[in-house]
Amino acid sequence: MNILVTGANGQLGNEMQRVAMLSAHHYTFTDVDTLDICDLDAVRAMVAQVKADVIVNCAAYTNVDKAETDSECADRINHLAVNNLAVAACEADATLIHISTDYVFPGTSSTPYNEDCPTQPLGVYGATKLAGELAVKASGCKYIIIRTAWLYSVYGNNFVKTMRRLTAERPTLNVVFDQVGTPTYAGDLADVIATIINDKKLCHTGVYHFSNEGVCSWYDFAVAIASLSGNDCLIKPIRSEDYPTAAARPHFSVLDKAKIRNTFGVTIPHWYASLVKCINQLDRK
Repeated sequence: MNILVTGANGQLGNEMQRVAMLSAHHYTFTDVDTLDICDLDAVRAMVAQVKADVIVNCAAYTNVDKAETDSECADRINHLAVNNLAVAACEADATLIHISTDYVFPGTSSTPYNEDCPTQPLGVYGATKLAGELAVKASGCKYIIIRTAWLYSVYGNNFVKTMRRLTAERPTLNVVFDQVGTPTYAGDLADVIATIINDKKLCHTGVYHFSNEGVCSWYDFAVAIASLSGNDCLIKPIRSEDYPTAAARPHFSVLDKAKIRNTFGVTIPHWYASLVKCINQLDRK
């Protein structure tokens, strides 16, 4: 099969490049410099050129706070561009694998969110990602939407790399403890996408949730990062109200992964085990 990947230079896109090297399928990787996904004609041309059977959309506007004042750009990338990919996929009879977010939920639950829970984004980022989901569903294309959360990797900028730096530089650090979820190692998400493609399970269309297993707060996550990095920094738990941000964050973002486990037969590592793997990779760099 021919697989077209967008957002190749991002965290997930880089991990998709890793899994592609182990695949018998033919992958084409694009980013903004080689494909403007906001241009429908350009998307159509690329899909036709590579004879895409699958499109994996790793591109996204992910600056949650900036989106509050940059809503037009966020909507263009998270919604309108996604609609372009869906339209092109439909026309080419290709399957679109699109990555969405836990931010489509309000974070008011006390039990893990499954795929059928009502959506209610708290800010612009979540609203534009939800609009992208709805565009995919309305397009008539074959699709697999995977909602994920707290993504990190050895690539780009993310919470793990920021905490490693700050806990090495500072004697103390404040981190919120009242926002709870599950980190997701981008390498694990890429492995799941590869499994879906390689095992020819693209017929199982629909919405799925994927993160690593377990539950933690940002505070717990930061403490684990500092400890594994060998940084002796006193991390203090604070409430969200003591660390105001432009965009509201969901207080509970735990995703129920039963559907993706049962449908595709994947084994999902615990968040701490995957964090150890990532920290070891960073230490070798």
